[in-house]
Amino acid sequence: MNADIEHLPVAKQFSVLNLFRSYGLIWALVLLCLVASLTSSHFLQLANLVNVLRQVALSGIAGVGLTFVILTAGIDISVGAIVGVVVVVGATLLNMNLPFWAVILLGAGLGACFGMLNGLGVIVGKVPPFIMTLGMMVMARGLAFTLSQGQPVALGDEVADAVSWLGNGNLLAIPVPVWIFAAVCAIAFVVLRYTPYGRAIYAVGSNPEAARLSGINVRLTIFSVYLVSGLLAGITGLIFISRLTVGEPTAGTGMELEAITIAVIGGTSLFGGEGGIVGTIIGAAILVVLANFMNLMGVSPFSQQIVKGAIIICAVLFEMRKKK
Repeated sequence: MNADIEHLPVAKQFSVLNLFRSYGLIWALVLLCLVASLTSSHFLQLANLVNVLRQVALSGIAGVGLTFVILTAGIDISVGAIVGVVVVVGATLLNMNLPFWAVILLGAGLGACFGMLNGLGVIVGKVPPFIMTLGMMVMARGLAFTLSQGQPVALGDEVADAVSWLGNGNLLAIPVPVWIFAAVCAIAFVVLRYTPYGRAIYAVGSNPEAARLSGINVRLTIFSVYLVSGLLAGITGLIFISRLTVGEPTAGTGMELEAITIAVIGGTSLFGGEGGIVGTIIGAAILVVLANFMNLMGVSPFSQQIVKGAIIICAVLFEMRKKK
């Protein structure tokens, strides 16, 4: 690989503009927390803060997967539906007395399989990522309702008690999902920043043709990021089962919007080749704290969707102006 091309995306990632934006995100998070704490006396209560941490972990894991995809200038809007399928299948397998560790492996593998189908459709079938993942979203959600016959799959009391630690338990006074999120972020950060594979992702997102000419397997790189997104969606679904102790076929509805918003808020460009995991973590925190604040203030969920959509539009407008 040509040295100049290899290092260009990394240099772009850590430009002065991105550093400025990262610090701006931190200040925005601090300001948001300050306003929430002054406006609502419930915000700083321990139970609410723990709930915020759990939600950051749930939304953030899927956001990390979308970060990989968007860095290659792709998109994946099927993650929420994949979560729904994994939740239904996982709950069904648990009721068949399958060990929880086996359900974890099968659930993560099922999510990865959906991701691989998305990747194959994009690189082999030449289907635009939006259309491919839109079709997968519809099929996966339909599969979730078909397998559950449109009804929640309730876990038995003994099974629910055995698996609830993953979504509701604590380790060293910190929620278990937060530890999982931290592990996912640490691995993703090292991969993107310090490995040839991470540099290949940035290169493909910046200029696929230049990446190909420099020796990068563009098709395999694109395929792999959809696999990562599906795998992390599967892990999110497993946490959903443990947290709710029920296989709800509607689980994960709207999660694709949250994941995309998290990545975009964190500075991952929808045009590819720019962004990182640190920004995704801060973006997840900002989005969840904002949603929690609006809930405490009595803002309806429908109005919250307006805010999330406006954030995405503003972020894209910012990226277009920057490129000009």
